[in-house]
Amino acid sequence: MPKRLFKHKLKILFVSIFVCAIVSVRAFESVLFYDPFLKYFRNEFGSLPLPDYETWHLVGGLALRYFLNMFFSLGIIYVLFRDFHLTKFSALLYLVFFVLLMTAFFTVLHFFESEKMLLFYIRRFLIQPIFLLLFLPAFYYQKKVSKNNIS
Repeated sequence: MPKRLFKHKLKILFVSIFVCAIVSVRAFESVLFYDPFLKYFRNEFGSLPLPDYETWHLVGGLALRYFLNMFFSLGIIYVLFRDFHLTKFSALLYLVFFVLLMTAFFTVLHFFESEKMLLFYIRRFLIQPIFLLLFLPAFYYQKKVSKNNIS
């Protein structure tokens, strides 16, 4: 086991750096990004009215956070799988999901204000690296299956 760890020390180092970067995005979220929903969703928001927000600042803050998480996640995917086509495919998925989620977020925000839990969960997909947690096992399984089919 230690020989395998030593063999993959650069891979472990780079994945660790990207994970620390993702953690830093979360740790400094209130300083780095404009998001009045941070405090709102930390409270008992069920009975509270939605906070006031500046639409374009909110779009910018959510987009910046999403793309930082995307960049670090794509770094992890590339380091672990060493497959540029898989990384490119992941980037395309991230971009498609970004458009869908931002559209859904602002649609719910403007037309379905009472759906606060839906807003909460859509926003969570925008600000957390949840897609990385979904993509890694899926890509690992795909690689394993395709490797077994070739053998």
